[in-house]
Formats: sequence, C-alpha cells, structure tokens
Amino acid sequence: MLSKMYENMHGFWLNQRIINNTNKAEYRMKKQSGLFIVVLALTGIILSSCMSTKEKKNLAIDPTNMNTELKPGDDFYHYANGGWITANPIGDEYSQYGVFRELHEKNQKQLNDLIKEVSNLQDVEQGSAAQKIRDFYNSGMDTNRIDELGAKPIMKEFQRINDINTIEGIKKEIAYEHSLGLNPLFAFYGTTDPGNSNMVISTFSQGGIGLPDVDYYTSDDSRSKEIREKYVEHITSMFTLAGDNREEARARAEKVMALETRLARASMTRLERRDPIKTYNKMSFVKFEELSPAFEWNDFFAGIELKTPDELNVRMPDFYKEVSLMMDEIPVEDWKAYLKWNVLNRNASYLSGDFEQADFDFFRAYLSGVKEMQPRWKRVMGTTSGFLGEPVGKLYVEKYFPPKAKERMLTLVNNLKKAFGERIKVLDWMGDSTKQKALEKLQTMEVKIGYPDAGDWVDYSPMKVMAGDYLTNIYHGRAFLKRKNLDKIGKPVNKDEWVMPPQTVNAGYIPTYNQIVFPAGILQPPFFFMDADDAVNYGAIGVVIGHEMTHGFDDQGRLFDLHGNLNEWWTEEDSEKFNSKADGFVVQFDRFSILDSLHVNGNLTLGENIADNGGLNISWDACQLAQNRQPQKAITGFTPEQRFFMSYAQIWRQVIRDEELMNHLKEDVHSPGIARVNGALVNIDPFYEAFDIEAENNMFVPKKDRVHVW
Repeated sequence: MLSKMYENMHGFWLNQRIINNTNKAEYRMKKQSGLFIVVLALTGIILSSCMSTKEKKNLAIDPTNMNTELKPGDDFYHYANGGWITANPIGDEYSQYGVFRELHEKNQKQLNDLIKEVSNLQDVEQGSAAQKIRDFYNSGMDTNRIDELGAKPIMKEFQRINDINTIEGIKKEIAYEHSLGLNPLFAFYGTTDPGNSNMVISTFSQGGIGLPDVDYYTSDDSRSKEIREKYVEHITSMFTLAGDNREEARARAEKVMALETRLARASMTRLERRDPIKTYNKMSFVKFEELSPAFEWNDFFAGIELKTPDELNVRMPDFYKEVSLMMDEIPVEDWKAYLKWNVLNRNASYLSGDFEQADFDFFRAYLSGVKEMQPRWKRVMGTTSGFLGEPVGKLYVEKYFPPKAKERMLTLVNNLKKAFGERIKVLDWMGDSTKQKALEKLQTMEVKIGYPDAGDWVDYSPMKVMAGDYLTNIYHGRAFLKRKNLDKIGKPVNKDEWVMPPQTVNAGYIPTYNQIVFPAGILQPPFFFMDADDAVNYGAIGVVIGHEMTHGFDDQGRLFDLHGNLNEWWTEEDSEKFNSKADGFVVQFDRFSILDSLHVNGNLTLGENIADNGGLNISWDACQLAQNRQPQKAITGFTPEQRFFMSYAQIWRQVIRDEELMNHLKEDVHSPGIARVNGALVNIDPFYEAFDIEAENNMFVPKKDRVHVW
C-alpha cells in the first residue's frame, strides 16, 4: 500500500486519506503519481430482538434504517438510508461517516486485538513476524519517549541538508531521500510496463507537492486561495516548532510554496492523468537525458543503488522539462528549505505531540473539517498494519476469514462472468470482432479472493524493526518497501503477488494484470452475508464484482487487451459508439448538484460511473441466474427485486462534512454516495419495475433518455 507499484489500479470507493491511517504524505505522493487504491469500510447487520435465529441471519435489510415517508421514486438514496443518516451524526474524529467507516472501525478493533496480543509477548524470536509487529506497535505507543525526543529524530537529516553548498549536493540529497522512500520533487518507482505487461519498467511520474492536488496551487477560486495562505502559515508553524525563529520560518515557507507552485503548474491535472495513452511515454535513457539535461540522472540512479535503465516510462515529459529548468534557476538555499520541509512534512505524524497536532490541525481539521484526532492506538495500529501488511494479514485471515466465504465468492464470480458474457453477446453497438475479443478478455480475467496462496506471501525478513525507536522503524519500513519495489525493475512481473494485504477493506481492478482483487477485509456485511438471500448479496458484493469487471472495459480499461498491454483492440467504429454512449453519463452527472453550486465532475468520475452502471446491470442478470429465474419470496416485506436495489443503496449511505465534500468533488474519481445511488439507478430499467416508478416521480427518466453501455 505504501509503495508506488500499481499505476493503473481502479478501486471501488474512498481514498486512503480518509480510511487508512498511514501518513498523509505517503498518500499525497501516490495521488500525484497516479496511484488510486481505494478503501471500503462496511458495517455489520442490525437485527430485531423478536426474530428467530434463522430470521436474524437473513435480515440484511433493516427497515429502521429507511425513511418510508419518502417515495422511492423521488429520492431512493434517502428512502433507503434516511433513518440511518438521522441516527448517525459524524463523530468528531471523522470527516465523513458511513457503512464504509463502520466496517473499517470493526476491522481496526479486530486488528488491534490481534496486534495487542502480539505486543504483550515476551519471548519471541528476533527477526520473526511477531517480533516485528510487537516492537513496531510498542515503539509507536511509547509517547513518553517520542515526546521527550521532540524534533531530535529529524535533526540528523536537517544537519545533512544544512551542510549542502552546491546544486550538485542538492541532487545527491534528492537521490538519497528517494532511497529512503521520502520521494522529494518527483516520483520514481517500478511498475508494469503498459506496452509489455510481462515486465517491470522504470517509471518517472510527477510529485513533490504538499497539498492534496495540483488544482489547489493553480485555481483562482476563493477557497483555493485561502488554502494556499493557510498552507504557508502551516509550513511556517512547523519550521518554528523545529527550531527556526518566526522570521526565518516564514521566509523558508515562502520559498517552499514558490517551488511547489512551479511543480504544480508543470503537472498534469487529475483529469489529464486518467488518460493511459498520454501517460505512457516510453523512451531510451539517452532521450530522457536530452529531455531533462540538468539533473545528471546517472548520478541519481547511482544514489538509489540501481543500474541505469536502458529505457523507461516518463509519464509526464513536460514535468521533467520543468525539473531540469528548476535545477538551473532555483538557488541552493531555496532547495534546502524545500528538502527540509519534505523531511519534516513526511515525518510529522510520527514525531512528538506538538508536531502531530499541528499536522492534524491543517491537513485534517482545516482541509477536511475533522474535529479531533483519532485515539493513539488507532493511529499506531493503522501505521503498523500499513508497514507490516502481510505479516498482520496472516494473523487476520487465520482468525476472521472462513474458507466457506471464499467458496461462495467463487460461485458469485462465475455467475457474474456468465452474465457479463451474455450481455456482451447481445450489445447492439459493438461489432462482432470486438465482441469476440471482449469475451476472450473477460474469460481470461483473473480473480483473487481473500488472501495469497501458500508461497505467494511477501518475505518481510529484510525489514528491520527495533524496540523503542518509532521513527527509525518508519524509516526502515519505507526503505524496505522502496527497495522491494526497485528490485523488481527490469524483471518479469510477478502477478501472483497481491497488491493489498488481506485485512484491507478494498476491491480493485488492475488493467495491466487483467486481474480483480478482493481481499478478505471486504467480504463482510453489508457487502457479503454468508447466510443472506441471493438478492442482498448480488445487490452488494455482486455489484462490486461487476463494477470491477466493467473497469476492464471502461474508458480507460478498454485500452488494455486481455494480456494487460496498452493496445487498441476495438474497431474505430465501436470506439466512437462507446464514446458517444459514455458522453451520456458525463452530461447526466455534470448536472448532479451536490453542495450549493457545486456539481459532480462527469468527466473526472466517468470511469467509475460507467462501472457502477455495468456492475448493476451485470449483477442483476447474475442474480436471476442464481435464482434460476424463478419467483422468490418476500423478506421483511420487500420483494427480492426491491432488496437487490436496497442492498445496493445501503452500501453508499454516508454523512460527510462540507469541507470533505468539497475536497471529494475536486479530488476523487468517484461520485459522492448520493450520486452513486440516485444518479446510477435512473438508468437501470428493472429499478423502475421493482418500485413502480412513474413519470410523476422525481427520479423518472424516459426510457429513450436512459444511458446504457453494458
């Protein structure tokens, strides 16, 4: 999760900044370089005390969570979720709260029980997983030592930067910080070559900024301007905590802001980065040197202990032209301020309480509206699970993931594949040659469920963990993950390795692998019920599966063939028809008002909106297959057809602060929950039949105007 390895992974919901508790700077670097592994948090089932045990197991739809005073055809999101929304105000430690957060909280408690049990062990073998988990967690919980040290853990880094006198020294420091996983100025990593999906290629991407998105540096709206002013104030405060006087700190902050603004102006926007063709610029190392001549890239590779590659992918060539110009134009002292800020900003969450509080006050309280910091155990547990993902994951699956769940998931997947295949065969806009290749891609699509097979777990033995030294352990974790990634460059891709540890509440599609991943963490209510009726499971986890399958054929995924190579395998006519249909989603979601004058960005969210539409249609058909197309009985007063759509709606219920919602609309490729329900269901024909929706209802869209792709 913390290394930049899986460039084009599509996920299902909220970004790591909201759910995962790893450092926000690791997250920002991944966002700028194109990584979107998205986290789901789910909730348990609410039961009525007057029901039998068998009935309780089947109560996956709780009427108390609804608002039945509304008509389902007027506002289905609040009809299905209104009672729950009223009963669940946002807690002070959150920027949003929903079933996703509920399940994440449940997983956190489960993981904390496991980790605390290990943390109390006395006699453990040095170098074992238990020793690493124990000492990592305990070092993070030792707040007395952390507060006593204050800024001392980063003073060695600061002194090294203070001693730099030349631009050559700046370049060496940049390489050194990259070797530690601190990644200043730009992002460099190994990832699957989009043109040859069997090999790992050296990849350069944009990065180097501290705010969550390049738009915050370039937009002229009042909120962006205020954020920039507050950011400079925040940097000033942090340098002051680190020992500068106020005047020195402010001067350094201004230099940092000016430098980051140049990087942002040379960067691709979030929307531009969605184009896998624009971000695939494979070139020889000689050509890269010509593109960005002022950096001495051979020295960079020597500094990170990697052989200079013969060829590489430069995802944003214009960005590296600017990097070269900046090397010649920006004074050494400005670079020193920037590099110090990178060290300070990346480590603030792991330093003493005053640094951690200041970091929270800006990035979580101001930017996202969060009222209070999460308890220490949650923060440290999340970091431990983040850096020791698979060792913790082994403990998790042993206790919480029954083999029966994997078996039932395989049945769901097979039905989804059948249903999707049948829909492809009857598409009226796709030609026969493209259909044949689409069916081949679907059949070769691999699905991973639960956790790695024996022999596929990552070896963490090289990662050192020391008792009583939290920041050192963070550094060791970053360096281990960075080295693990860099060592793959120039070698065949290992597609058996998992992109997420099993405790992750997540699902994703990887175009370059043509692979869907469902870790054990997601396979819980309300997405997956071992004992519920098919309608509920297909309305939730079934739609997730269909959603991820559809990503292989959305506006980005369709550009990759069945082997995961960037390859235009559609006919020109079919591409034009697809784009015409996709434009219908852009128009619909652009009109979706969320907050005052703010709207969903139809282009930014296009891939996810197409996947929601496909997931709903495919899973609906698969549900009919599972039920042998026979009538099913109603449960708690709702027909199976109604339960399917209510199950879908309940996984998107949430309450969210205005500040976070504004961030979401600017930064996230997913539409907000209300749009993923009301905006998606208006195009699903069976939805109208299930709830007798007529022309007088607010959500009614004439059949000729409904958008259909799959």
